[in-house]
This record gives sequence, C-alpha cells and structure tokens, in this order.
Amino acid sequence: MIKIAELPNFDMADQLKTKEDILIYLNMVIEENDPSELAYALGVIAKSEGMSEIAKNTTIQRPALYKALRKGASPRFDTVNQVVNSLGFKITLSPV
Repeated sequence: MIKIAELPNFDMADQLKTKEDILIYLNMVIEENDPSELAYALGVIAKSEGMSEIAKNTTIQRPALYKALRKGASPRFDTVNQVVNSLGFKITLSPV
C-alpha cells in the first residue's frame, strides 16, 4: 500500500511551461468565479515566472505581491490587472 508521504509533491507551477498553459489555467480559475482562487493562481504563475521579474514589471513590491497573491487573499483589481499585464496578457470581457 502506498503512503501519502511517499507520493510525489504536485506543484502547479511545474506544469505551466508555455503562455498557452498559463492562459488555459487562468481561464479555468476564472470560470470558477472565486476571487481568492484567482489570487492564488496568479501567485502560482508569478512564482513560475519569477516573482522578482513580476515586481520589476509592476509598481508592486515583491513582499506585497506575495501577500496579495496568496490563498485567501482579496487583491485589488489594479493589482490583478498589473500582474496579468506583466505576464503578457490583458483582461477582456465577452458576452455570457
């Protein structure tokens, strides 16, 4: 019998190898309509891309990014928008 401790750790950041992977992941999270999960997903993506690089491309300092993009966080729209833009995407709307 396999023990939980023997299972490999799963890190979503390891799965995000291309911009398309990131886009698919973000769209899936947005479909869930959970702002906290979106913050967490952006944090996972930012870590995979390099939190320092994201901070450099935004007006947000690295420690503030870690705080805003953690599970349970409720970042401001401006923060979400800056991070999304830094990742090379833009937020758009479409009819439902």
